[in-house]
Amino acid sequence: MSKTLSDFEKLVNAEDYFQFFDLTYDPQVVNVNRLHILQKFSQLVKEIDASWAGENPEEKLGLYEIALQNAYTVFLTSNSLDQKLFKVFNQKQGNVVLLTEINSD
Repeated sequence: MSKTLSDFEKLVNAEDYFQFFDLTYDPQVVNVNRLHILQKFSQLVKEIDASWAGENPEEKLGLYEIALQNAYTVFLTSNSLDQKLFKVFNQKQGNVVLLTEINSD
């Protein structure tokens, strides 16, 4: 089966991406980290797109495949709290005072 960028752009689910690239994966890891894997993959794809100067779409798909494998691998050894991919993990709570912010006069 021929794989094209057009086919890639139609993919929606994490499992679809893994099947498209014929990558093996643990469904439980994907179920637990689905959004984080897809977010990391999206970041890597944006980096590839920003620096891509080639003409060969198969090469670009090859880089996307590596990016998906890398995004998945990150969550085999890490977790969402360590990666902090989403804005909510980086926002300081407005109603929290850290001990380091308390001064004794």
